[in-house]
Amino acid sequence: MGKPLGPRLTPPGPVVDGEAAERVREDLSSAAKQGGWSDDLDAAWPALAPMVAASPYLAALVRRRPERLRDTLVADPEARLAEIIAATEVLAVIGSDADDSAEAEAYAALRRLKRDMHLTLSLADLGGVWSAARVTQALSDFADAAVRAALAVAAQALRLRGKLISAADDPRGPVPGLFGLAMGKHGAGELNYSSDIDLSLFYDPEITATAFAEGLDVQTWLNKLAQGVTRLLSERSGDGYVFRLDLRLRPDPSTTPPIVAAPAALAYYESVGQNWERAAFIKARPVCGDLRAARAFLDELEPFVWRRSLDYQAIADVHSIKRQIHAHKTGEGLVAAGANLKLGRGGIREVEFFAQTQQLILGGRDKRLRAPRTDQALAALAEAGHLGAPTADDLTAAYWRLRNLEPRVQMLEDEQTHALPEDDDARRAVAALSGVEDLAAFDAEVEALLVGVNRRYGELFSDEEDLSSPFGSLVFTGVEDDPETLATLERMGFSNPPSVAATIRGWHHGRINATRTARGRELFTRLAPKLLTVAAETGAPDPAFRRFSTFFEQLSGGVQVMSLFLAQPALFETVVRVMAFAPRLARTLGRSPAALDSVLDARFDRDIAEDSGVLSEMAREVETAADLETAMNVVRRITREQRFRIGMQVVTGRAEVWAAGEGYADLADAAIRALSPHAWREIEARAGAFAGAVAVVALGKAGSREMTAGSDLDLMTVYRAEAPDAVSDKKGWSADVVYGRFTQRLIAALSAPTAEGELYEVDMRLRPSGSAGPVAVSLPAFRDYYASAADTWEVMALTRARVVWADDDTFATEVADAVAEALSHPRDPATVRHDAREMRALMTRERPASGFWDLKLNPGAQVDCEFAAQVARLTGLAPLGVSTLEALATPGLDPALGESWRLHQTLNQVINACFRHAISIEEEPEGFQNRLARLVGEDDFAALHDHLATLRARAHAAWAAIVA
Repeated sequence: MGKPLGPRLTPPGPVVDGEAAERVREDLSSAAKQGGWSDDLDAAWPALAPMVAASPYLAALVRRRPERLRDTLVADPEARLAEIIAATEVLAVIGSDADDSAEAEAYAALRRLKRDMHLTLSLADLGGVWSAARVTQALSDFADAAVRAALAVAAQALRLRGKLISAADDPRGPVPGLFGLAMGKHGAGELNYSSDIDLSLFYDPEITATAFAEGLDVQTWLNKLAQGVTRLLSERSGDGYVFRLDLRLRPDPSTTPPIVAAPAALAYYESVGQNWERAAFIKARPVCGDLRAARAFLDELEPFVWRRSLDYQAIADVHSIKRQIHAHKTGEGLVAAGANLKLGRGGIREVEFFAQTQQLILGGRDKRLRAPRTDQALAALAEAGHLGAPTADDLTAAYWRLRNLEPRVQMLEDEQTHALPEDDDARRAVAALSGVEDLAAFDAEVEALLVGVNRRYGELFSDEEDLSSPFGSLVFTGVEDDPETLATLERMGFSNPPSVAATIRGWHHGRINATRTARGRELFTRLAPKLLTVAAETGAPDPAFRRFSTFFEQLSGGVQVMSLFLAQPALFETVVRVMAFAPRLARTLGRSPAALDSVLDARFDRDIAEDSGVLSEMAREVETAADLETAMNVVRRITREQRFRIGMQVVTGRAEVWAAGEGYADLADAAIRALSPHAWREIEARAGAFAGAVAVVALGKAGSREMTAGSDLDLMTVYRAEAPDAVSDKKGWSADVVYGRFTQRLIAALSAPTAEGELYEVDMRLRPSGSAGPVAVSLPAFRDYYASAADTWEVMALTRARVVWADDDTFATEVADAVAEALSHPRDPATVRHDAREMRALMTRERPASGFWDLKLNPGAQVDCEFAAQVARLTGLAPLGVSTLEALATPGLDPALGESWRLHQTLNQVINACFRHAISIEEEPEGFQNRLARLVGEDDFAALHDHLATLRARAHAAWAAIVA
């Protein structure tokens, strides 16, 4: 027979609150006197006083049930433990054939037994009777019994309802075919004082189906069974709870039921199982239910957990479990106050990962290395020569010291916490329970302990690529958020770190095409920290990550793209920056990830002004297209890729404003030239041959070759019939009908959405008579209109007219000459200035500027400058031509006009490359504002604002002088 616990107890440390201890003693003394165990209390009090003084939870526990303290003090702790576990196991037997009251009785009994267990372990641990290893094993043994009892009682509840029809004493367990695996610290026999218990529940569908009544949905009732087990163990009542039960260490817990079919689980692990899940199964063991089925399941899973051969990439991916944690060569930033002893730097997890990563790599060929307990694993690695004995000894000692400290933190208030209190008094209580009187000495010891572990951890795979971030650790293993990782994401500037972490974990689980293969997940493990770091460095991490997610989740496969990003980090950084500040470009990638293929083309980085041959390629592909729809798709695909190319060069500052404008215009020209012949052939096929010619004229920014990514196409079609009464061969259509139908077909070819998306919006309102006139204009009518009927504003618009395509070169020249003729008609300069001034005033009244950052309508902004260029051409101050900048560069004109137009056009180029819709620049991220400023040579956004205001004032004065 063993010795009673009371006389064997020794004080754990000093009494931190003598008054609190004395109040507890007074209450206990009264109960002890009545119960006749005052001598036992007095003998144990020197050891009990420091405990109850430091731990309000223990003080409340002994005050609430003094008789339980007596029973614990007078019993041998091993015998007391055996008694508690035996009483718990009896609940499983009673629960198997009890009536409706059994569940309530078990519910209360489990909580009472848990309190008895806590009290016994606390006293034996703090009083120096049991080692930390013995305490953790005892807790694990009790957890085993509690889980088995809860399963039996919950199953009996279903049996009493007629849902479960198997015998209560079936040798295969309460529910045949159903089994539970103890995971994590529970599986390894390392449970802590306030640990969760990780339980994975599985079932064999063929066997379990026979255990339920016919016609029932087995999964539904298994889910209810899981709920029953969880309620019995985890629900809080006035008597507390037993264990917090965590069922999430199952395949993809966000998408699977709490009890998973074993075949589905095996298929998951074989196809998308991750290395951290392999590591979790190192500690797995059968604990409840059909133990034979559990052992068979683990046998089938062995090749997944213990791989006999691993290639370099697989080994590197195992290394990543360790490398996601930010290891430091020094103790910088490691302080005791607030230190997370489990998940923080230098904590328990680092020791566990140190062992498990090496077990996963080496354990497939050496079964000696498969030990579930961390200390045993370190010893086995050292014995096999994979780890130096000093390192193994240091880490083992540190591990148990940390495991000793952690429960003392939890004992203060029975809280599931792993962090040392930041409050000095609370931390002093932990120090007292740890045998240290001086707080400064305690803090120094803890800090040295953490530094030592973190240094050893940093030495493992030290030459490998770092998978943390300069901002801190980025750990996405497991099923719950890592506190250090959430703190890192918060430092990075993410507004919702748990959401970001959940998204990354989902990708790791293979829920998207890009990470569905093992190789894809290995590459993503390397890419994830780079993605988050670059997103943070943009200054706008939320939109960068959100838009990258859209793009990434649309990929049909991820290996090629992720390999490209890892091989070309500068390109990857550029893409993520684009995601942050350029939703238009991000949308292109999100909707058409294949657009990124154009980046692989050697021509992608060529200057925009340089002929890359892509537009000729478009013409050739369209020429051989079987029909107009095919041609439309070809044009849209190539245009999208080239818009993306130009936009990337604009937002990165590589493209000059004039080059970007001409690049977009060249692209529009190529689209018109490619689709016009197809549109004409369609009309000709329906109407028959027609003797005549047609030309397409570009106006507005398309005509002046100053387009942006958001520009529409201002077009006009001009035609000539060989004879006034000419008609088409088949339909007998007149010229206005033939060319009107052609124009409509061309508009549709340029603007209708197809499988490849949209192309351009087309605006025909700048034609003679605008919307009131015919969609196609005959050349004689064109000449007559501009000679006698056109308003000044219409002639101003004509200054930017340019023939883009004609079905006859001679007719193209005729139309160009007609435009020049219209612009050369004698005009009264005073009338032109008056009309332009009045039109600008009307615009100001009817369409005032929306705010300071309206780059078009503000006085001195783009409209003033463009009107000035057009008036200058019509009044002889500047030569004819389509370029606004060339007109404004004419000697004699105020340079402020050209400077203002160039600056506003540059800003417009960047903003339109970034955004599809009007924005409020003041509300955009500061990073975007300053980037915009730097692209035009200003130090920051405030400087850009001031420069714009000054330049606009000068340009507006110059405009006023021209039209005065």
